[in-house]
Amino acid sequence: MEIKGETFLFTLAGLMITFAGFSALLLALRPAAGAKLSMLDRYLAKTVMTNIFVLTAGALLPSLLALYDIQEKWIWRSSAVLFALPMLFLQVTYPSRRRKATGKAPPPAIFAVLVVLGAAVTLAMLACVLSGFQYSVAAYITALTIDFFTVIFGFVIALDVIMQQPMDAPDRPAPR
Repeated sequence: MEIKGETFLFTLAGLMITFAGFSALLLALRPAAGAKLSMLDRYLAKTVMTNIFVLTAGALLPSLLALYDIQEKWIWRSSAVLFALPMLFLQVTYPSRRRKATGKAPPPAIFAVLVVLGAAVTLAMLACVLSGFQYSVAAYITALTIDFFTVIFGFVIALDVIMQQPMDAPDRPAPR
């Protein structure tokens, strides 16, 4: 049984996994250049991977539930709850988890986009889908897409911060 938006969701899941791999490669560049991994490097890698896998699960879940011949309205309601709860947890607890891991609060731009915008979009989607909004499927897919781009935004801003950190590499002989 094909469900509405399935092709878009599969495409989105593919983009998410590609981004996860790309971000891991970028984070591997600093150690490859001889730099020590900072707490921010480690935290960023873990956070990006966790968020991306929750988003990917959210993109694949409706198709998985459809395999059980569940009524379509319940596919979307179940998917909304099963996606929104862990995503909201990650979004809302991000500042405290970052502070605990790195000793620093997130920059205001990351807080505004990743936490405030991301959580608002996820909550709005959950309310729309559970209330039976006519465009519940569109609300679900839109929230997944926006949440994905908030993670990308957070990664790009954090990557800029990381690239400005000193290399902390051991002294190397100068090339001849």
